[in-house]
Amino acid sequence: MTPSDAPRNRWSDLDRPPLNVPALRRGLLRPGGLWTSLDVVETIGSTNSALARRAADGLDEGTVLVAEEQTAGRGRLDRTWTAPARSGLFFSVYLEPGDVPAERWGWLPLLTGVAAATGLARGAGVDTALKWPNDLLVTVDGVERKAGGILAERAGDGVVVGMGLNVSLRAEELPAPTAASLALAGAVSTDRETLLRAVLRSLEHWYGQWRAADGDAAASGLQEAYAAGCATLGRTVRAQLPGDRTLVAEAVAIDGDGRLILSTDDGLQEPVSAGDIVHLRGVGGGLV
Repeated sequence: MTPSDAPRNRWSDLDRPPLNVPALRRGLLRPGGLWTSLDVVETIGSTNSALARRAADGLDEGTVLVAEEQTAGRGRLDRTWTAPARSGLFFSVYLEPGDVPAERWGWLPLLTGVAAATGLARGAGVDTALKWPNDLLVTVDGVERKAGGILAERAGDGVVVGMGLNVSLRAEELPAPTAASLALAGAVSTDRETLLRAVLRSLEHWYGQWRAADGDAAASGLQEAYAAGCATLGRTVRAQLPGDRTLVAEAVAIDGDGRLILSTDDGLQEPVSAGDIVHLRGVGGGLV
């Protein structure tokens, strides 16, 4: 049997060790904290889909499901998300902000983006920018590239929020020229346990502040924090809007409902609550 024929196991790639579940539970599950359970599975289709199915039958808030590998991960607009086993963070959490008006729940993916950027700055030493509404960008060789994404969907009495983040992907493993990983962005650490703890602790902090403010993004500081870290603002963008309408305009603000405000050449301002946004050439270079 040649080395290439040898069966692979969870320790085959020593640069990508499996997550230590007991250590993660000790570090994240505590009385009175947000996170109530944490499970890691070797492989799964989609952590979001799995949690959404469980939520339909009733699920405790603060449930965390992590996968070493996703085979059918999903992004916005039903895009797929795949990566080599143990090369990133692939996880979903179940949140149930029942005391917050439902019309404010749309802030949850943006909140998760702020939490991820904050946590990764501490845990990986990488500046992570936010592309409205749910992408995580890093800079590689002076160019902005996508390293991760966030997907939130209603489930049961709450919301399942999932994240896929490229951590240790090598250049030859990237799914597209516009993709990146924390390693390629010069991360000081690619230890996934450290990064997962940092992101989940940051998410617990921001979610707690947001709920304490009754979901008011301005009062909780979330609106200001998102705008400060949003790479979309101040850029000319192309927005593919519902109804097959395309708009090229400058992104000028994030309003109190989490919508992106676009300013057109004729001086009109249009709030966008859903759509596919492309950063046109400008800051950082390239198209994202």
